[in-house]
Amino acid sequence: MIISFELFSINLYEFIKNNNFEGVSLSLIRRFAIQILQALKYLSDENLIHCDLKPENILLKSPDKSGLKVIDFGSSCFSNERIYTYIQSRFYRAPEIILGVPYTQGIDMWSFGCILTELFTGVPIFPGESEQEQLSLIMEVIGLPDRATLNNASRKKIFFDEHTNEPMLTQDSKGELRVPLSKPLD
Repeated sequence: MIISFELFSINLYEFIKNNNFEGVSLSLIRRFAIQILQALKYLSDENLIHCDLKPENILLKSPDKSGLKVIDFGSSCFSNERIYTYIQSRFYRAPEIILGVPYTQGIDMWSFGCILTELFTGVPIFPGESEQEQLSLIMEVIGLPDRATLNNASRKKIFFDEHTNEPMLTQDSKGELRVPLSKPLD
């Protein structure tokens, strides 16, 4: 049996790495964003969730052009047939996945936003070393999940005190404590 694929260039992670993790121009990010959004629109029209959108799963079509292809649909599912609960690579994982809340195609949009930020800055916006730190990094910028989300979270007790709904604050490997809403997005 022989399987053949289109020949592509490097993925967006390698592209960022080749740029010394310094980020790229807004005009290039815009061209990339439009293509990724077109792919996500197509997936949405087909009622699909990619479930693992990240720079490594977006390839340049050729080394000297800005054309892209989204790849690796191994974790994908139909919106009404969500198979997996543990999905998405950690840096691009949506809060609802971490908390165990039923998810939608919105998780791909979360990953998309993380990817755009990484293209701009050159580094992941939420580089958690664990799921606890990942959620802490997100809450540090965005704040606490609303009460309805927490009430639907099957994994709430891992991250929040069951009685007070207060987050269990975590420290990173440098001993820095992550406090909700303590870091502005800019």
